[in-house]
Amino acid sequence: MVLTRTAPVSLIHVALDVPLPQLFTYRAEAVAGDVGRRVVVPFGRREAVGVILAVGGRTDIAEGRLRLARRIIREEPALDEDVLALIRFCAEYYQHPIGEVCAAVLPTALRQPRAVPAETLHFRLTAAGRSANLATLPARALLKHELMAQLAAAASISLADARTLSPRGPAALKTLCTLGWVETTEAPNSPAPAAAAPPPVVTAAAGPALTPDQATVLAQLRGAAEGFHAWLLFGVTGSGKTEVYLHLIAAALARGRQTLVLVPEINLTPQLEERFRRRFPGTTLVMLHSRLASGERLAQWRLAQQGQAQIVLGTRLAVFAPLPALGLVIVDEEHDGSFKQGEGLRYSARDLAVFRARQRGVPIVLGSATPSLETFHNAERVRYTRLDLPTRARGAPPAIACIDTRTADLVEGLSRPLLEAVKATCARGEQSLLFINRRGYAPVLVCRACAWVAPCHRCSARLVFHTDRHGLRCHHCGHREPAPAACPSCGGQELVPVGAGTQRIEEALARLLPDARILRIDRDATRRKGAWPALRARIEAGEVDVLVGTQMLAKGHDFPNLSLVGVLNADGALYSTDLRAPERLFALLTQVAGRAGRGDAPGRVLVQTEFPQHPFYRALIADDYAAYARELLDERRAAGFPPFAAQALLRAEAANAELALVFLRAAARNAHALGGKVEIFDPVPAAMARVAGVERAQLLVQSTSRPALQQFLARWRAGLDAAKERRVRWSLDVDPSDF
Repeated sequence: MVLTRTAPVSLIHVALDVPLPQLFTYRAEAVAGDVGRRVVVPFGRREAVGVILAVGGRTDIAEGRLRLARRIIREEPALDEDVLALIRFCAEYYQHPIGEVCAAVLPTALRQPRAVPAETLHFRLTAAGRSANLATLPARALLKHELMAQLAAAASISLADARTLSPRGPAALKTLCTLGWVETTEAPNSPAPAAAAPPPVVTAAAGPALTPDQATVLAQLRGAAEGFHAWLLFGVTGSGKTEVYLHLIAAALARGRQTLVLVPEINLTPQLEERFRRRFPGTTLVMLHSRLASGERLAQWRLAQQGQAQIVLGTRLAVFAPLPALGLVIVDEEHDGSFKQGEGLRYSARDLAVFRARQRGVPIVLGSATPSLETFHNAERVRYTRLDLPTRARGAPPAIACIDTRTADLVEGLSRPLLEAVKATCARGEQSLLFINRRGYAPVLVCRACAWVAPCHRCSARLVFHTDRHGLRCHHCGHREPAPAACPSCGGQELVPVGAGTQRIEEALARLLPDARILRIDRDATRRKGAWPALRARIEAGEVDVLVGTQMLAKGHDFPNLSLVGVLNADGALYSTDLRAPERLFALLTQVAGRAGRGDAPGRVLVQTEFPQHPFYRALIADDYAAYARELLDERRAAGFPPFAAQALLRAEAANAELALVFLRAAARNAHALGGKVEIFDPVPAAMARVAGVERAQLLVQSTSRPALQQFLARWRAGLDAAKERRVRWSLDVDPSDF
């Protein structure tokens, strides 16, 4: 049979996963409907998968040099226009190659030059196919007529079904896809939704009675006009922010709309997933995060793309999920630094979530007990609407007090008042948490005779002493080595661990509280798959008296029998060179303090510090983050730092420090030559100057005008690309979160 309506050969402009800020042009039999589809193309001596971002147009490349695309993958739906718009925005705003942005959006399985396993795909009529005039098909195109008849009768058919009609059946189906009459679906016998299908009826299980504060907040949210609106849900820990989210999701489901929920940590997703499934039985909920196997992530992603997933719950990468019926976006713990990607495409998932909500004209709720200064500032300027949950949904907030370690008697870094409080808590049958954000036994191993300190030979860092296997580890590059028997510098035998980590506190407690059941929770203790759920079950079952943990325990966990929190080693962040350190410390301590007193027993928090009169601790004790945030904003305003300036950081890595600095000095000269309302700082080594044997340096630029900075970065980036420096690896970090 002769194909009568083939697409003409035209130009396609393809984004490929390469570090070049350009599209690549090929020839292909393509139509406008192929924009957003994956395509297999020759690239050098290999085949690569890209995304078609434009069809037609012109090119300066001679026709004889244009290569022919191998295959346009039409077995799957194209990326929707809103996802393509998100890709373009990311590439422009974060100054990142557009092909690498496309790769970040797609699951790993879709970046490979192969089709989806054919037998998993089904085909169904589109709205255009149901109303198509089949007389426009030639009478001799019997196979296409038969396929259209089967699709009309059976709602959907598989490639295997098409193959039983004719060996050419799959090819004929793909041609019908090109005409726009047929589309793919993974769910057999699921008819395409009608243009004006009513929303499905969703039943939600009953939840707890709303507090007056929750009822007030929901009334404001429900009373708002439809369309984009950014809300800051400013609620103390334990105030019931999640319950507000659940009511909003129920309303979105009742309208037949999808909800995207972003959380900062993978460890939080199982607990939230369980709560969501209990509230919305029978609702299709999918999870998207980096620990999913490739096939599992692909399956979840497709459910979102097909509109079958009604709730999408995930970490930062879920912000790229295709959601054709998006109706609500929620970002929980919006202040958390985990929403900022640290390598490759250095995007902020929180900021992209706001962009997506504005783009789709839907509301977004940013929830936090300690909002980021950027979000808090937007609420102060009334760009966002602030909604307050000032009281706990159950019980009173924990009482916070400081223990002055300059005068307190310390045993293994633990003050007597804190130890007595832990003993009393155990005697009452309640649980305690000792929080120290440092894993391992001790941060350094020191020789008392000559002051030698165990260094990492690959990083500008010291090796951390761990008791398991008696080894030294670098927490930056992962290097491990056995602890020396004698000092490598002087040969002395006086090697001692200095400072404390989770292992040392666990050991000290076992000695000081021999009857207590002690459990350590940190990355080392939960490294094995399935370890954390098992440990959490022990805590919830009351099999643990004292927890020793890092920030893994600070966020989102609800242990009703935990009534005491002790905080160790918090002072260091108060005098950090990182401008965001105080803000982050307040958020962290607020979160960990919020674990206390969530059940019937009143909560108590004891913070060991050498600076009990510091304004930071006074604000923490008063539980007045808003006042402290305004103080920090005043300091930022005076210094000209974000959110009163927009910043970008040019990072450089090389085999030696001088190569990186020479590159940055040349970049600084080019930056000065461009002019504009941009302040250009001198190149300096990074705070961690060497990691894994690579030397690192950086150059900061900033402007009080974000548009001015963006215009400058586009021109500066073009010059950096043109330099083609091969001895230095560099990247631009727009809105850097750390230095």
